[in-house]
Amino acid sequence: MAQLGSVPALGAGGRGFKSPLPDDGHMKVRFAISPGFGPPDLERFAAMVDRAEALGFDGLWFSDLPTVPSLDPFLAVAFAASRTSRLKLGTNLVPFGYEPFVFARQLAQLDRVTGGRLLVTLVPGLDLPGERAALGIGRAHRGRLLDARLPPLRAWLAGEEVAPDGETPVSLPVLPMQQPLEIWLGGTGPQAVTRAGRFADGWLGGHMPPAQAADLRSRIDAAAADAGRAIDPEHFGLSLAYARNEDALAVSASRPASGSGPIEPVPVGRDALRSLVGRLVDVGLSKFVVRPAAPVTDWPTELTWLADTVLDLQT
Repeated sequence: MAQLGSVPALGAGGRGFKSPLPDDGHMKVRFAISPGFGPPDLERFAAMVDRAEALGFDGLWFSDLPTVPSLDPFLAVAFAASRTSRLKLGTNLVPFGYEPFVFARQLAQLDRVTGGRLLVTLVPGLDLPGERAALGIGRAHRGRLLDARLPPLRAWLAGEEVAPDGETPVSLPVLPMQQPLEIWLGGTGPQAVTRAGRFADGWLGGHMPPAQAADLRSRIDAAAADAGRAIDPEHFGLSLAYARNEDALAVSASRPASGSGPIEPVPVGRDALRSLVGRLVDVGLSKFVVRPAAPVTDWPTELTWLADTVLDLQT
């Protein structure tokens, strides 16, 4: 039985530090689509899901933005699962605002609903005005809250019993199809790097320059080695904004901020987006969630352009 706050063994434990490249020297580059944010529109969302499946993208990715007009990620993944058979279905989830057991149960059953296609990255949120109150966390340190929730979450998803706050031990009645159901993390600060090294199966960062991404990847690998484990070298990625033309940049400033640090300009046009992806692959990143900088009114046309731009880079 796992106790709340205990650290269960992780899948890569004990293997030590690994090279930035897989053992065969070949990196599997993959692209997922993010719809960004905005008021839910079921007709447009369905068109995006159908077109992404048909064109051959690797997945769809949904962000958890509790106080911003956007699709709830649990509902978005379930809806997309009902219309697709191949796409991986990923989400950046803020794990606050839920009882920990309920959150674990929802993840396990969502993986079943998707047929084992669920991908999960846990994030502390953007800390937008009103977000803390909406999630019921007040002035609590979000990083420490996340640290406390990761071990019991992993234990529950692995089928173990956990005794929350010393109460009666409980286990999930339904386990995820994937064993293990991987948990990725994000973040760029020192505590986020240490957390990723100790707990994560992968890391998904926000839009940033290749040099910063390379430095973070190296530091996360070192933190994992310090914890006696390793992260799969193919499990590092970024969420990338892009614009098809200069007009799209006029509205990109309205996007929620995603942190501080060096700024990588939003690539404009086919050549700029391909160049940025190439530079990121060169420093060891291989999983990309691409999202338009401007709201999209015609998803089939948008995704056709994007497929022509990046899908030949999938390897």
